[in-house]
Amino acid sequence: MLYAVLCYNDESVTSAWSKEEDDRVMRDLTAVQRKYVETGKLGPVARLLPTTAATTLRHKVGETIVIDGPFAETKEQLLGFYLIDCASLDEALDFARELSTANPSSGSYEIRPLALFKPGELPS
Repeated sequence: MLYAVLCYNDESVTSAWSKEEDDRVMRDLTAVQRKYVETGKLGPVARLLPTTAATTLRHKVGETIVIDGPFAETKEQLLGFYLIDCASLDEALDFARELSTANPSSGSYEIRPLALFKPGELPS
């Protein structure tokens, strides 16, 4: 089963890290990722730029609006995600626990089963 592991944190905390702190966190996260890469379980990983770089397209019936910045005002922001192939939810939770141990600040990891969509391969 494919899972998306969505990483949330307060970007004002993570953006305040020094280059050395950020490099250390990325090194520790890479160490967690390595064993999943070696077993062929880890798919794409993305680190999102800050919400100040975001643009939101909002659609209501008959109207489309483009807004600078994120849509939601929240205490935590989506900072990145992992795609991982796990035998069970428990295995995906273990991966998220390892990520949380490598991350020195508080935050949350949302684990969702993933339905894979392949454009051009629509069911007939």
